Amino acid sequence: MNQLSLFERLGFSTIRIEGTLEGGVTSTGTGFFMKFCDDGKHFVPAIVTNNHVIKDAKYSRLFFTLSKTNAIYPAYGHNYEADIYKFEKAWRSHPDPEIDLCAMPISDFIHNIEKKLGTRPFIHFLDLSLLPTDADIEDMAGLEKVTMIGYPNGLWDPHYNQPIFRSGILATHYKFDWNGKPEFVIDAACFPGSSGSPVMNIDIGQVYSKKGFAFGTSRVKLLGVLHAGPVISADGSIVIEPTPTSNKISICTPIQINLGYVIKASKLIDFNPVFESELNDQK
Repeated sequence: MNQLSLFERLGFSTIRIEGTLEGGVTSTGTGFFMKFCDDGKHFVPAIVTNNHVIKDAKYSRLFFTLSKTNAIYPAYGHNYEADIYKFEKAWRSHPDPEIDLCAMPISDFIHNIEKKLGTRPFIHFLDLSLLPTDADIEDMAGLEKVTMIGYPNGLWDPHYNQPIFRSGILATHYKFDWNGKPEFVIDAACFPGSSGSPVMNIDIGQVYSKKGFAFGTSRVKLLGVLHAGPVISADGSIVIEPTPTSNKISICTPIQINLGYVIKASKLIDFNPVFESELNDQK
């Protein structure tokens, strides 16, 4: 079997999160798999999403694709749905309460699935080496293409358990903190269900920077995590609110203006101290 391409692997870097709220309302959000405290031999596997995705969820369902027996390739169409009760308590919030991020360690969860089914979930982990360095940021031209992976409006391929890839561009220069916050803005359609989506810069075979075009080179960077966006209310005023997780009917429907606010990926580093104890338990 041919080796999986980058984009095929990235299709297994996210996970669909369905939450059941008070009154039976179902919310949908996006999480992605991340390595923390990676010392080259051990790491803490975790799912990252926004705090508002898991807030008030009585229980939730996570959707995994299983591995083939060699654990190298996905068993397409063979999925596992995991129900988690007391879902909100399983997550660790970002140390800064102003940052809309949380993470859940899943090492025990993976082992339990393997013990029960005899195979592991097929997961492509992102890691902190994908974060842009200061030199990378300084070299950005300011209008880089971005790819967002997730479940807009809850859409997905349930048979193959695949997310939706969407594209856009930076709407603000990445080197600046938007309105003094560790965020930037993208020009992309950010619909309900996209909360928690990883936002990446993926250039294959051609990279554009301040130096111009570099052909025959590639660039793959994790830029941030979508969490909010501006919408226009009925009276015409612009309101900033978290990207919705449900499509429940409301009297006043906000109008999306296809901009998204993205937390910079550098804030993911702050989870390392949070998970140090889990890493020590593995050794």
